[in-house]
Amino acid sequence: MAGGSRGRRAIAAGDMAASLALALGVVPCTAAAHETANASQDTKTDVTVIGLRTTQATVDRLTLPVAEQPQAITTISREELERRGVSNLNDALRNVAGLSLGAGETSFQGNNAILRGFTTRNDLFVDNARDYGYYFRDTFDDARIDVLKGPSAILFGRGATGGLIARTTRRPTQTTSGEVAVQAGLDDTLRATADANIADLLGSGSALRFDAVVHRSGVAARDGALFRRWAVAPKLGFGLGTASRLFLGYLHQEERNRPDYGIPWYAGTQADPGLPVPVARNTYYGFSNDRLNTNVNIATGRIEHEVTAQALLRVQLRYSNNSRDFRYSEAVLPPGTLRTTPLDRITVSRSLFQGTSRDIFFQGQADLQTAFGLGATRHVLVAGLEAAREGADPVYVTNTNVPSIPLVSPVSRFYADGTSSFVRLRARARSLAFGVFAIDTIEVGPHWRAIIGLRWDSFSTRYTSTRFTATGAADRATTIARADRKFSYRGALLYKPVPSLTLYAGYVNSFNPSGEGIESLVSAGRSVAEANINLPPETSFSVEAGAKWQVPGGRGLLSASLFRIEKDNARVPNPTTPGFNALGGRQRVDGIEIEFGGTPLPGWDVKLGYSYLDSRTLASAPGGPIVGAPLPITPRHSGFFSTAYDVTSRFNLGMNVTAAADRVAQNTPALYLVAPGYAVLDLSARYRLTRRVDLSVAANNLTDTLYYDQLHPFHVIPGAGRTVLVALKAVF
Repeated sequence: MAGGSRGRRAIAAGDMAASLALALGVVPCTAAAHETANASQDTKTDVTVIGLRTTQATVDRLTLPVAEQPQAITTISREELERRGVSNLNDALRNVAGLSLGAGETSFQGNNAILRGFTTRNDLFVDNARDYGYYFRDTFDDARIDVLKGPSAILFGRGATGGLIARTTRRPTQTTSGEVAVQAGLDDTLRATADANIADLLGSGSALRFDAVVHRSGVAARDGALFRRWAVAPKLGFGLGTASRLFLGYLHQEERNRPDYGIPWYAGTQADPGLPVPVARNTYYGFSNDRLNTNVNIATGRIEHEVTAQALLRVQLRYSNNSRDFRYSEAVLPPGTLRTTPLDRITVSRSLFQGTSRDIFFQGQADLQTAFGLGATRHVLVAGLEAAREGADPVYVTNTNVPSIPLVSPVSRFYADGTSSFVRLRARARSLAFGVFAIDTIEVGPHWRAIIGLRWDSFSTRYTSTRFTATGAADRATTIARADRKFSYRGALLYKPVPSLTLYAGYVNSFNPSGEGIESLVSAGRSVAEANINLPPETSFSVEAGAKWQVPGGRGLLSASLFRIEKDNARVPNPTTPGFNALGGRQRVDGIEIEFGGTPLPGWDVKLGYSYLDSRTLASAPGGPIVGAPLPITPRHSGFFSTAYDVTSRFNLGMNVTAAADRVAQNTPALYLVAPGYAVLDLSARYRLTRRVDLSVAANNLTDTLYYDQLHPFHVIPGAGRTVLVALKAVF
């Protein structure tokens, strides 16, 4: 049952009381995750530390276990995903303190999480390589998800200002096993998944693992939205259990979605902020044939070779080829609409955004991990290099004469756009990335450790585009070529006064090139503006101090962190060149995070987190963010509480609460928008029908709370209403 709690040894009453006090927050903690003693074989190899088995973070280049990493890390286990009825990455990330969700735009669609005040849409990784492309990730093949917080360019190069999201997929293993599951829900969910692992299929030490999903769903209390996708993920492993291992994997995922771009905002200023228009939650302004169609293909090859007992060589190749075809509708209030105007007298226009894109990514990585002694010190050194080529070929279409619609009672219908549309922009971007790095973890005696990391990156982009008029004539051509070369650093000092407690302080930095992702080059989808063309990189740094305490008896991990992230040259409007940006801004986030994960009592699993983020714009330019205003989509307070309890050996009950304070969607003098805070309650239950068959129920947003989930400066998407999901899973 939940947390694998059955069979855990009894805990003394005094220890129980102490653990309960800790779980309630008596001792501070950072966001980190406890992995139970029977952690899934799908995860990375467990490392035993002071009697508590706690896994390493997903990222290979972090050699310490999560309980000792000098940064906040939140881990989401496979079991948690299933208990909450989660089927996509956005929903999985709701139980991460300090993370909020942004809505899509023309240049990008798919997952857009805001972590500690900064977007992660280019900071998604799977199996230690960049997950390039704009699509919605399904979690059917995820063994676990790690959210690493704070600038992390030392690990993978550019990006990762607020942190990164690293997923680990299920690997082939030496045990033949399998499972099938079906799920149905009141939001029209129909979902089926399969996972099969066949050991020794192609000889001793080999294995085939095959995962698949078919999914269809709507969104409870939201008319119009539709998600349809299917995916397969076959993987082969050779040499399992030996010193030389080969893994081959492939993912194919197709989506055929009808996107939901929510409802419009009332305009507002900082003195009188705009807010979502109070229409019925199910109001949908799209056309019945709007679409977001994606086709994702990712192939990965990985070799692991134990050169000696103290040296491990890893080589990995990744190729992905993703296509996108989209058209979505966005309702726009007439300029100057007063909030006193009766809603049934308002007619809204609709922006109709359309286009296609192909995103291609190829990367090679090689790193060597070695352990050695040097005098009185012990070292674990990871050094390596990587090279990548990535590209995008977007086409943006402008639609004219789009019919308007009543604000209160819109009717969705089919819309043929061919007679009133034209290609506005064709672009081509090709980037080359190369990086070399070394990260040394140094142990000095039983109490002190230090981490020193250095990385050098070269990131070059060649970008060309052509604009067109409504008649099809070429209007303007743009060609730029830019190369940026940057160093990234990491330094951290750890002190362990007792084996179960780690105190740490550290410094890290990151950089964001102007050619990072097509949405940076085509920086405004509605006007196809190219405001960041040829800008130097934005640069950021973070300092963080914290403590991580392993609860006696392996009953959990309690942690806290205090941090500052500062971006010292943020992009703001160029005061001398209208339509373009300059690096004249400065942004800062000061924060505190607390998290606990573990088992205070036998059969009772608890996970909770709280984040306080004081985000501020420190410097800006005319037309840019207001100095002193918070950063977009960064609530001052956010958190979650999740628990599951084994009522009997067969029956488990769970509860999950997520909450966030007000969030700013836009923070400029011309437009200042605020979405109200919220709290959402979910309940779950699981019953073991037989030794191999489980029946589970998840009731999400049980109170049917109206809340605004995904924010954008031009639209806001309400969260799903009450949703009940029923799942049946059989293992064999």
